[in-house]
Amino acid sequence: MKPVPFDYVRPTSIEETCALLAADGDARVIAGGQSLVPMLAMRLARPARLIDILRLPELSGVRDDGNTVVIGAATRQAATEHHPLIKAKAPLLAKVFPWIGHPATRRRGTIGGSIAHADPSAEIPLVVATLDAEIVVREASGETTINAGEFFLGPMVTAIPQGGLLTEIRLPVWSQPRLGVSFHEVNARHSDFAFVCAAAQVGFDETTHCTACAVGIGGLGEFPVRLDRAAKALIGTDLDHAAIADAVDAAMAELDIWGDLHASAEYRRRVGGVLARRALIDARQAALECPQ
Repeated sequence: MKPVPFDYVRPTSIEETCALLAADGDARVIAGGQSLVPMLAMRLARPARLIDILRLPELSGVRDDGNTVVIGAATRQAATEHHPLIKAKAPLLAKVFPWIGHPATRRRGTIGGSIAHADPSAEIPLVVATLDAEIVVREASGETTINAGEFFLGPMVTAIPQGGLLTEIRLPVWSQPRLGVSFHEVNARHSDFAFVCAAAQVGFDETTHCTACAVGIGGLGEFPVRLDRAAKALIGTDLDHAAIADAVDAAMAELDIWGDLHASAEYRRRVGGVLARRALIDARQAALECPQ
């Protein structure tokens, strides 16, 4: 199939982009196009105008902002994957890249594009949700910062308002002396869409006591979920297997989980719990292996 006819415009600033979006409710932003172009070809998306933001320099790059690592929305996934600052200060994001599509799609796809697309089982939105990152949105009236817990509203639905543009993502930098991360995913084939995926990041002090913990699961429902109850229960423990199992099971019992033609709700509940436990166990091992 071919896309419906549309206008194409390449703005020269964020301000111009916001004005174009505010003036046309049928306009769509395009950067890497790895999700949007197939939807256009199948006519699942029918925008009247495409606004190309890829070449706006203020939307690209990675920088250290002290307590956060800031990533421009139009930064290529491949550039982020190999960036030394990401590996050093946002290791959970660095961990998931080998699971995202293929090298060719990562060379085109952008960080902000994946987040704005809001696929419930996608890896980058899961990391953003797990770490409770901040998403910065620019409008003609000014700038708004939205926490990840309030950003994802449903499958491919976000809190970006009409006329708003996602401009950057701020990932928190943890200060614990020993930090460990892990990611697990189940899919039909490597690089396919995940049935279920789980991510964990844990921090330890100089002993074996966990001082910070975050765990999240994607693919269970309308958006990736952060298991706050499990994380809070595990802080102060040694993250032994029994404590992890009890905390994850209690958190999973509270979730409404969907089923579809790919996997039943019962399957997703069982696999989600298993992957979350594995992610926490592996993250603990990675943290304890860090040099003090």
